Amino acid sequence: MDQLSSTNSTSVTQIKPRLSLAQIFFMSFGFLGIQFGFALQNGNTSRILRSFGANIEELPMFWIVAPLVGMIVQPLIGHYSDKTWNRLGRRKPYFLAGALLSSAALIFLPNSGAVSSIVPALWIGAGMVMIMDASFNIAMEPFRALVADNLPDTQRTSGFAIQTFLIGVGAVVGSELPSLLAKWGFSQEAGATGVANNIRYSFYIGAAVFIGAIFVTVFKTKEYAPDDYEKFHGKNETSKNEGLIQIVKDFNKMPKTMLQLGLVQFFSWFALFSMWVFTTDAVATHVYGLTGDYAQSIAYNDAGNKVSSAFGIYNLVAAGYALCIPLVAKYLGRRGTHAFSLVAGGVGLISIYFIKDPAMLTYSMIGVGLAWASILAMPYVILSGSIPGGKLGIYMGIFNFFITLPQIINGIFGGWVVKHLYNGQPIYAIVLAGFFMLCAAVAVLFVNDEGAVRIHSEKLKQ
Repeated sequence: MDQLSSTNSTSVTQIKPRLSLAQIFFMSFGFLGIQFGFALQNGNTSRILRSFGANIEELPMFWIVAPLVGMIVQPLIGHYSDKTWNRLGRRKPYFLAGALLSSAALIFLPNSGAVSSIVPALWIGAGMVMIMDASFNIAMEPFRALVADNLPDTQRTSGFAIQTFLIGVGAVVGSELPSLLAKWGFSQEAGATGVANNIRYSFYIGAAVFIGAIFVTVFKTKEYAPDDYEKFHGKNETSKNEGLIQIVKDFNKMPKTMLQLGLVQFFSWFALFSMWVFTTDAVATHVYGLTGDYAQSIAYNDAGNKVSSAFGIYNLVAAGYALCIPLVAKYLGRRGTHAFSLVAGGVGLISIYFIKDPAMLTYSMIGVGLAWASILAMPYVILSGSIPGGKLGIYMGIFNFFITLPQIINGIFGGWVVKHLYNGQPIYAIVLAGFFMLCAAVAVLFVNDEGAVRIHSEKLKQ
């Protein structure tokens, strides 16, 4: 790819040159690997922890570590990536480091049981979940900023849509991999490590895909050099050494649009957290009818494989829908597109309650796929139009608060609610998640989309 370059103008309001489809594709390709890893984590972490001895009501507390780490890591990575420039670039050093750490964590997590004679496997596994998610966040946050760095406003919807498409492709394969390996003869019975071979080898493959996809972006994408970057985004006068102090200052000055989107994100990610944590056990008990101590059974692994495959379906739908989002947004607008998609997700989650045949789970996931594609794209499209250019990294990181906070709250109270209010029936957590998606759909209609207004003004001038 050719080095990105500016024109002769030095105006900070200069419009960035448009990128080709190939440039956008390679710039976002690393997200395929990131989401491959996320899919393995989301679809299999609960059953890995259950195989290590965790109870259903304890699962949210183990999962809560991940968003807590993300809440700390993402703003810091965003802040420092705004100030970084070296031989690799501005954002690339961070997601390369994150890829190396993530791959190591993916290899170690399913083997946590191997050191159970020293430390309980459950605690080692929970610690690896924390390290894995921290590493995922190091790799992921700069990618959001990279798209906003390099694309003009008029291409950002398409840019985030292509990114979401690649996310979907990675997630589909990652979600389906355990089932595919089981069909190809890999054992589904827990071995000496406490984790079935089809799961362990899925994580090994995931580690290789993760680092490989990141390398594609690192070697095929150029970033704007500091002087060129300032022509399009303005100069950021804050010092790199201000660290946490500057993060607090920026947090207090966050754009109004970000606050409004924060409510949308709260409802959306509360719902997603419940889906990832409880769907396997909800399907195992409510659809398969399992009771008692079933976590080590082959039937539970069958239910887990079905859920992992179903997650692959929603990611497949998301990948296809992502390519349609720019067209849908043309007619419904950005806010209308997100609202429509979230309604579909809410209906999909609620419908799981009425399923009797596991095969029907596929149809529920269609609605979830529409919501997932939009959640990965539209909030960032809307947000990027309201952020000062020199603050893209830090504000993308701060925006993560509205993703991690609902997960933390859900993690603290979700298990208690399932055990005491839902009488140990996790299916009701999935129903509540559906209603929260519907609440997010209503909330997004009240968001001020500054970027859409600016694009409309530019078109009128033309």
